[in-house]
Amino acid sequence: MPTLDWLNREDAFRLAARVPTRVLRPHAQASGVVGDALAAHGNLLVQGDNLEALAALLPFYRGRVKCIFIDPPYNTKSAFEHYDDNLEHSAWLTMMLPRLQLLREFLREDGSIWVTIDDNEGHYLKVMMDEVFGRGNFVANFVWQKRYSRENRESIGDVHDYVLMYARDPDAFKSVRQLLPLTDKQRSIYRNPDNDARGAWQSVSLLAQGFRPNQMYEIHAPSGRVHVPPPGNCWKVIRSEFDRLVADDRLYFGQDGNGVPRRKEFLSLAKGLVPWTWWPHDEVGHTDEAKKEVNEHFGGDVSFGTPKPERLIERVIHIATNPNDLILDSFLGSGTTAAVAHKMGRRWIGIEMGEHALTHCLPRLKKVIEGEQGGISTAVNWQGGGGFSVLQLGAPLFDADRDIHPEVRFADLAAFLWMRETGSALDALTPGTPLLGIHEGAAYYLLFNGVLGDKRPASGNVLNSAVLDALRATCWHAGPKTIYGEACRLGEARLAAEGIRFKQLPHAVPR
Repeated sequence: MPTLDWLNREDAFRLAARVPTRVLRPHAQASGVVGDALAAHGNLLVQGDNLEALAALLPFYRGRVKCIFIDPPYNTKSAFEHYDDNLEHSAWLTMMLPRLQLLREFLREDGSIWVTIDDNEGHYLKVMMDEVFGRGNFVANFVWQKRYSRENRESIGDVHDYVLMYARDPDAFKSVRQLLPLTDKQRSIYRNPDNDARGAWQSVSLLAQGFRPNQMYEIHAPSGRVHVPPPGNCWKVIRSEFDRLVADDRLYFGQDGNGVPRRKEFLSLAKGLVPWTWWPHDEVGHTDEAKKEVNEHFGGDVSFGTPKPERLIERVIHIATNPNDLILDSFLGSGTTAAVAHKMGRRWIGIEMGEHALTHCLPRLKKVIEGEQGGISTAVNWQGGGGFSVLQLGAPLFDADRDIHPEVRFADLAAFLWMRETGSALDALTPGTPLLGIHEGAAYYLLFNGVLGDKRPASGNVLNSAVLDALRATCWHAGPKTIYGEACRLGEARLAAEGIRFKQLPHAVPR
């Protein structure tokens, strides 16, 4: 498969694996917004560099995100106040690659990632995403008509952006993707000229391109006229299926009963429309609409460069998710993705660096909870409610010598070890027990931070006979066991007899 090559490509491919895992803590300047969001797996506003934030979140959310939507810098050689959109081309590629690699790990098997981009980097991004997500996992390149009037400042008017979309597993995504609801205009096509008791209907062609011998037969109209498929076509159905349609009064031959047969499709049975790749501005909004939405929250003197309208993100979330699914945006910008996800009853994680995570994203999302009526609010009958927590990045789990940082707590290290051992995110912990969980028949324990209630260095964090008895009385697993601790006082024969593999902290932690 063709790949991109650029300066520092090899370093870029190794960068994601070298990002230190940091702890996540409630934000000191935004405490008390709402609840223990990490335990509930959403909703989270995280302030910090998105590469480090993704690495910190991965132990808790790996394989749990249904939809990722990101609107990264387009690298248009413009300078925006809130982010750098003027990177040298190879620097942009190096910035994007490790973030895409980490984002891939968050996706569920039926999950998908949607990335907005324009022609400046769009074709390079496509090749890069082929490599990261797999060329066979590419699903669509949507064309969004971002303007409703001509752009006259350039030699050729720029009127569209792209939304590149990949699925973790295209077949799994297809089985869960949602159809688009019919619009009023589309519903108006359905009529009932023959007063069918089943209600309004529209007629669709019974012809298909190609030649299939069992779909080539004569059809006699009520008037007696004989119809056969024209050259290069055949009927869509075999004869027995056609006879069933006749018996069910599902065919229409025109008002005079003489026309080419068409199949009746009833409005009552219409499940919706299969999404296609052309998204006009009257369906999903445009840049002027997006800027007006942002200006309502922050005033007209604040420029976000390329904000996206709420209707555009609503379209993505509607297709890709169901209520209560988890949405992730690691380039949160003005907070639109989180705002739309919240109004649509989805859980969300938004990551934004710098002060404007607090000065812009935070107040916008508070307005959503209070019931603001901008954007899609009226369309989805948004009345307010819910909440979220604001987190910031803390210390790394390990220092330069691979010692555990003093700020690290049991839950931080537990999630990291579980992901390293099992490749999956950690479920909610049971307070007061060192058992992290059982994976493929093996149990994993962590003796750390006085989890057993004994904080003396020589006891609660050390595997000895007393601790073994405590485990046996509270959370014993009969099968294989891996136990992490500061030290072990049991001999090799005893460990083998108990089915225990002991790993000493911190240096036995898998990298």
